Amino acid sequence: MYPSPASPPVRVLHICQPVDGGVARVVAELAAAQAAAGLRVHVACPPESPLARSLDALPGVRVRPWTASRSPGRTLPSEVRGVRRVVDAVAPDLVHAHSAKAGLAARLALRGAVPTVFQPHAWSFEAADGVTGLLARRWERAAARWSARIVCVSEAEWVTGRRAGIDGRYTVVPNGVDPERFAPADRAAARERLLPPGHPARNGAPLVVCVGRLCRQKGQDLLLEAWPSVTDRFADAQLVLVGDGPEAAPLRARAGRPVTFAGAVADAGPWYQAADVVVLPSRWEGMALAPLEAMACARPVVITDVNGARESLPLVDRERCLVPPENPRALARSLIALLADGGLRDELGARGRRHVLTRHDAERSAEAVTAVYRELLGTVPLKNRECTTT
Repeated sequence: MYPSPASPPVRVLHICQPVDGGVARVVAELAAAQAAAGLRVHVACPPESPLARSLDALPGVRVRPWTASRSPGRTLPSEVRGVRRVVDAVAPDLVHAHSAKAGLAARLALRGAVPTVFQPHAWSFEAADGVTGLLARRWERAAARWSARIVCVSEAEWVTGRRAGIDGRYTVVPNGVDPERFAPADRAAARERLLPPGHPARNGAPLVVCVGRLCRQKGQDLLLEAWPSVTDRFADAQLVLVGDGPEAAPLRARAGRPVTFAGAVADAGPWYQAADVVVLPSRWEGMALAPLEAMACARPVVITDVNGARESLPLVDRERCLVPPENPRALARSLIALLADGGLRDELGARGRRHVLTRHDAERSAEAVTAVYRELLGTVPLKNRECTTT
């Protein structure tokens, strides 16, 4: 058990921006698991945000308001000061900064004064080209000295960091999902609950679902480019985009009639359950949650071969389920192949569910992160190795 009865509870401060999407879900699940394990958990994040609201409902988790934008800019000095104020108020034993913006502000504020875990959830320099990308790489190289540990969500993310010259002590902890929250359910019943009367998918039309923030990273524009080839083969096929984001308006402008925009939802589980195939054509990731959630619901996935994708799939399914990034034609071919074969979809879905249960359970991921805390706080001997895969 951690901590031991003779020891005071460990006080951990998570700092997070962004406040929606996969990163926010990881932070909320991790905070809940750690509070249940006896840690004193505080989370600093923008107030009145989706993440703050979800954390408010968790017993043993205290939300600390921290006003911060998603991207670096003129507000950075005030955000750094905000981190210092929260740290002064909480007096944490350890700080865990999630994603690029929180990692930037937290490490500038603390500079190693408190053991700091940095979890990139996909490297910032993958999202930028030219001078911006170069500056992001230089920052990550410099900031590594203020990171007691860098936690990567996939081996591929670790390799990307090392190749970029980011030296430090790494631990790989694959993302996990809750297999009870994301579980198989009747497809027809899910469609009845989600779709309006008269929607073709309620009468058995093929349904493809994409869950993700509507932004360049997630590649919904590439999916819309591929979609006419799918409807050429399956005239009644329907596509649903679940999520919201900065690209919502341009995506709506280019989408055709068989495309439904469901908006942001608190629980994407029913959408996975309603789908024949779940697709995520990302341009970059650390390890995306949506494919794991879909597989937990026993639904087959089509995903782009970016960081974390291969590791998130059963080995035997990589050829069918992986497509090259930014390749709408390959994306369409893979979707068509799965929509044409119901038996194959069932086989992939069942195997994906078993894979998540054995490799990507959220409880196991939380335990692995807490083991990193134990190591850094000296409750177990430090291991003299550069990268530990859990």
